[in-house]
Amino acid sequence: MCGIVGYIGNRDSQNILLEGLKKLEYRGYDSAGVAIHTSAGLALRKAKGRISELETQLEAQPLTGFAGIGHTRWATHGKPSDANSHPHTDNDMKISVVHNGIIENHLRLKEELEQLGYRFVSETDTEVLSHLIAHHYEGDLVQAVRKAVSQVRGAYAIAVLSEHEPDKLVAVRWASPLIIGVGQGENFIGSDIPAILEYTRDVYILNDGEMAVLTRDSVELMTLEGNFIAKRLFRVDWDLMQAEKNGFDTFMLKEIHERPRAYQDTMRGRIDTQRGEITLPGVSLTSGQIREIKQIHMVACGTAYHAALVGKTVIERLTRIPVEVDLASEYRYRMPVIRENTLVIAVSQSGETADTLAAMREAKQWGARVMAITNVIGGSVAREADDVLFTLAGPEIAVASTKAYSSQLIAFYLLGLYMAQSLESIDKVNLIETIAMLERLPFQVEESLKTAEPIRQVAEQISGREHLFFIGRGLDYSVAMEASLKLKEISYIHSEAYAAGELKHGSLALIEEGTPVIALATQEPLLEKTVSNIKEVKARGAYVIALALEGTTELEKTADEVIYIPRTYSLLTPALAVVPLQLLAYYTASIRGNDVDKPRNLAKSVTVE
Repeated sequence: MCGIVGYIGNRDSQNILLEGLKKLEYRGYDSAGVAIHTSAGLALRKAKGRISELETQLEAQPLTGFAGIGHTRWATHGKPSDANSHPHTDNDMKISVVHNGIIENHLRLKEELEQLGYRFVSETDTEVLSHLIAHHYEGDLVQAVRKAVSQVRGAYAIAVLSEHEPDKLVAVRWASPLIIGVGQGENFIGSDIPAILEYTRDVYILNDGEMAVLTRDSVELMTLEGNFIAKRLFRVDWDLMQAEKNGFDTFMLKEIHERPRAYQDTMRGRIDTQRGEITLPGVSLTSGQIREIKQIHMVACGTAYHAALVGKTVIERLTRIPVEVDLASEYRYRMPVIRENTLVIAVSQSGETADTLAAMREAKQWGARVMAITNVIGGSVAREADDVLFTLAGPEIAVASTKAYSSQLIAFYLLGLYMAQSLESIDKVNLIETIAMLERLPFQVEESLKTAEPIRQVAEQISGREHLFFIGRGLDYSVAMEASLKLKEISYIHSEAYAAGELKHGSLALIEEGTPVIALATQEPLLEKTVSNIKEVKARGAYVIALALEGTTELEKTADEVIYIPRTYSLLTPALAVVPLQLLAYYTASIRGNDVDKPRNLAKSVTVE
């Protein structure tokens, strides 16, 4: 997820672009850059790091011009660097492009363009766009952009500025957000409304497959086929803070609702639907090397640790390779047995978690191959690992992790299936069916997010309590641990998760009249046993809220409340079950009046031991 902004009008574009980028910095902060058409032609300023680095450059070497595009980057292809910063240009510096998204077939396009003599200077997928547009330019920028995007696969929101036609900007959207702001004698492009809200409240919201051609006095909207379309202007009545949160009350709620896109982005380019296969660029493990793996260790902290617990079950079921999961803060001190054919998987959203880094360094010292599952390209975990599987969830502002955790689950599903197809431990029919169900998850989450009212009502019921328990079996227990953490870290209610089968071994003593118990019952092979556990806590006076798959109506006879999630394969249920549980934590904390985005005593990334 990156932020793009564009301006064409009668004012100096540099400051407008900079201010727009500052409003979009929550979308990415690895690097930033602008391209502006000046009296001397197209000029660029780009810098690794926060937007303040770019601002310092522009203070020293300002650019003057009335049309420009800008970008703040969240790296997906190529580490954060000056060279990989946007905008990207063709070799003649006549065409500049900024891009948010992923070009899935960029490697093939790059090879073809190199054979035609185009020279690449970055590691990004975006640079193919600038060369493709240059290749197709024959006096008509709109036509060149249209031909270029017809060759790419993936997700893209792009803005194009050309020295050939400096009186216009061209914007295109496919599966990445893009809006057009309409002013008086000036017009704007933005990834999100905050970028332009200071200047106009009238916007067009582009849909997939739509283009916009902007001059200072006009906006033309059309399809990728060139057919002109009419759209209604949307009048923005949010304040700036609401706009940064896309109209949501908090970043956490916004990020929960960004989960469908995060799922799609993490899967994009990694599923070959036609061949029914998983491909993982960045993971160089060959089928032969996978067959040599005798054990897997996973190391992680906090929420990432809970994702790894799900990953353990996924990989063991699909590959039959034994997996151990350790808290990274404990791993080194138990003197783990690391053999020659041990794969160590380090999981960290930020890529800078101190304990996780220390654990992976310990593993490498003993000769283990280390794979990272992380959200941040250029982070220490990614740099030091032998293989990297990026989650591509985009930046997460709220301290409590939501979409990043969920994207880690998707990464584990992809990795488990990738290894299983190499080991031939899953037959082709089951592989294709599982991939199909995996691809349905973003749409099922979208539907689940539309039915939040029952969860809010449950939150009302539990918000006044000081103690609460989660129970579950198998994968449900792994998800229960994350749900309990999410509730306690933002609501400050004391919460614990227990394996439902262990109730009689001590934890049942904690149940008294009215104690809330949230029972996860999404694993159908274990449903009868979980129902028995629900009856056990009910008999001691518990108030039970059950979470189950659609159609599991027998739970309504046992539990006080039932929250349903869409049906999917049992292995994939964690990716859906976590949605209402995160919403439950969110609404409970909100009702209690807590700062949901910044819970007390906590930080987003733990960079000290």
